[in-house]
Amino acid sequence: MPREFSRNQRVAELIKKELAIVIQRQFSAREFGMITLSAVNVSPDLMNAKVFITCLEAGKSHDEVIATLNNRAGQLRHELSQTIISRRIPRLCFLFDESVERGQYLTSLIDSLCTDAKKRNE
Repeated sequence: MPREFSRNQRVAELIKKELAIVIQRQFSAREFGMITLSAVNVSPDLMNAKVFITCLEAGKSHDEVIATLNNRAGQLRHELSQTIISRRIPRLCFLFDESVERGQYLTSLIDSLCTDAKKRNE
């Protein structure tokens, strides 16, 4: 019987779950907005993890939020080591997930095409 999830996927999900809790505790919603972890990709050797985030209603730009998270990545990694029992905790690299903004843009394009088509039919 084949495994449904590889070890990397299980580790990625665990990191995503625990890191979301740590970030919620350490970053204020007023200053950084609502930070959401959309995905975590762990390298095959479990040494590195790319953490994709989105942030809504942030007082800072996306670049500033990413820079702050990357500056505090070591501290966040240490916090994870306190909650996750594992030999290795991967190095964290935070990246902005542009899929939400891209999806909103595409939705607005589709909506504008629909309204244009309705106006032509009238």
